[in-house]
Amino acid sequence: MNTRLGILVGGGPAPGINGVIASAAIEAINCGCEVVGILDGYRWLARGQTDQVRPLTIEDVSRIHFTGGSILRTSRTNPAKEEKTLANCVASLGKLGVTHLLCIGGDDTTFGAKKVSERAGGAIKVATVPKTIDNDLPLPDNMPTFGFETARAVGTQIVETLMEDARTTTRWYVVVSMGRKSGALALGICKASGATLAVIPEEFGGKPVTLSAVGDIIAGAMIKRRAMGHDHGVAVVAEGIAEHLGEADLDKLKDVARDAYGHMRLADIDLGDVLRRTLEQTLIEYSLDISVVTKDIGYELRCAKPLPFDVEYARTLGYGAVRYLLDGGSGALIALRGGKVVPVDLNDLVDPATGKVRIRLVDTTTESYKVGREYMIRLAPDDFKEPQLSRLASTAGVRPDLFLERFGPVARD
Repeated sequence: MNTRLGILVGGGPAPGINGVIASAAIEAINCGCEVVGILDGYRWLARGQTDQVRPLTIEDVSRIHFTGGSILRTSRTNPAKEEKTLANCVASLGKLGVTHLLCIGGDDTTFGAKKVSERAGGAIKVATVPKTIDNDLPLPDNMPTFGFETARAVGTQIVETLMEDARTTTRWYVVVSMGRKSGALALGICKASGATLAVIPEEFGGKPVTLSAVGDIIAGAMIKRRAMGHDHGVAVVAEGIAEHLGEADLDKLKDVARDAYGHMRLADIDLGDVLRRTLEQTLIEYSLDISVVTKDIGYELRCAKPLPFDVEYARTLGYGAVRYLLDGGSGALIALRGGKVVPVDLNDLVDPATGKVRIRLVDTTTESYKVGREYMIRLAPDDFKEPQLSRLASTAGVRPDLFLERFGPVARD
């Protein structure tokens, strides 16, 4: 029986995908396997189509590891959405003669791979390589997902430029960063660039988030900066804030489309514009003449040329995934621990309460988060002690007790 490795990519792009494809294909070919690249993730397989594949040779992939994007493209098709689509995927892989399947993706792709592995009943050995710029997969030793470091670096360059523009033109930017569940990217960009502040879902402790609270956090930072003699700044907000809004605020974002996995299409929500309008109402209320400009960053990051860190990391993961599969392994996510490739059982990644892959969130109890907060300019409990309270209230043009009543709730640790 011929050994044939199929490689597919699911979810959003991330720097380093081609490195995984290249190293996996080269190692498999060197071990005597045929390799086929499956185009557009699970999209065509779920429809029962087997014509959207391409053979991969060493010549095809030997120089792609330092390029962005995915030579196999990608899609968000959910193979486990229905029994029929799952059956189609497994049957299509069988028709293609795929004996081993490598899935490159995030939490949803990993969940889909788990279902394919279960449905195949051992006939197809399956492994996944974790990929997401959101850095939200629970990897051993808190390793980042590949693509995150490149996305943070490119995002940092963008924010550094906006910071200089803000200083030059005396304005504020509200930057909305990708990060559906986790605020890791927004926080990482803020820390690395030295942006004024970041607002991430995790700081709300799992409670519903209100637009007014996020707006007051940013407005409070604006007032504090003005009291310090500065009329400019950059606030970085994780887009995942939208998924934590309460019902009243969600009504303002009605008719939001959802993807194949049931998630709100955050790209269709102009969170920056909603926050800008919320802020402008507050600024008018306090007679503060501050110009606010919004900027979304995310699509600029996903297909960036990978940093050497992500090139090396991705190539090791691709090699490790093939070695795991050819050694008889199946049903695991491939990760690194202390420089060594380790398989993580897909069942161990699933949250029993939801039946889906667990999400790694920013741990707000760590020094890493605390350092980020320490260097942000935002209201803190000490700001509501005299003489600072009167100073801030004077900047906002209100009495100290009214300033405390309005902004005190968003300044608690």
